[in-house]
Amino acid sequence: MNIATLEPGRMRLHRRRKVVNAIALTLSLAAMAFGLFWLAWILFETIRQGLGGLNIAVFTQMTPPPQADTGGLANAIAGSVLMGLSATLLGTPIGVLAGVYLAEYGQRTWLGRITQFINDILLSAPSIVIGLFVYTAVVARFKTFSGLAGVLALSLIVIPVVVRTTEGMLVLIPNSLREAAYALGTPKWKVILSVTLKSARAGVVTGILLAVARIAGETAPLLFTALSNQFWTLNLGEPMASLPVTIFKFAMSPYENWRSLAWAGVFIITMGVLVLNIAARLLFRDKQ
Repeated sequence: MNIATLEPGRMRLHRRRKVVNAIALTLSLAAMAFGLFWLAWILFETIRQGLGGLNIAVFTQMTPPPQADTGGLANAIAGSVLMGLSATLLGTPIGVLAGVYLAEYGQRTWLGRITQFINDILLSAPSIVIGLFVYTAVVARFKTFSGLAGVLALSLIVIPVVVRTTEGMLVLIPNSLREAAYALGTPKWKVILSVTLKSARAGVVTGILLAVARIAGETAPLLFTALSNQFWTLNLGEPMASLPVTIFKFAMSPYENWRSLAWAGVFIITMGVLVLNIAARLLFRDKQ
């Protein structure tokens, strides 16, 4: 076949590919701009209205009654920190151990496949379903809302995130590191503890921080479990205030002071989640 007859066909193919590439790039940039527009708008409104309601009383006073002159979110902040920290301490060891099992022992076993399947279901399950489950299993059985029930619901959200991250980071560790440790006579449990987990620690910590960021703004599970409390309490055995539930109640109210506190709470949660996500990304970048 004559080479001259092939050149026009190649040129047409080249032009068509350039056109397709330009269209795909334009659509991708438009989608990115669309998402960034809404994100920037949300952040702008959060900062504008949140800073307007932020003052020292927000961190030192309890949630106020309607139309009160003073009031804050101290009890809600303390409740969110306590329940979030407790859920992280409860869910993290379970998630790390399950992730270690899936990566080091269960890759080709039926139990490992079932565990991965259940973890995927938990990871994608709506948080309100988890809250309803804990309500049925704990709150309805003991006939009282409590911070402990809220901790259990939040820990069920933490576990699958930590499992997935831990498993993924351990799988990325080269087998040559494990084989070198085995060649020196190191038992498997020590290889996992001293070699693989140590090499993947930044990624594991990243997963934990992302799990904390995930539960920081969860409202639905706490509505079914911890409910709320207008007063200061650190007793996990009774109803406990939290920032997400307080924001939900105050934002829906007709009272100006409550709506102002709701925006302040939104700002606090947003900044907290932003800091956690930045910390997670920095750890992940250092790992790379």
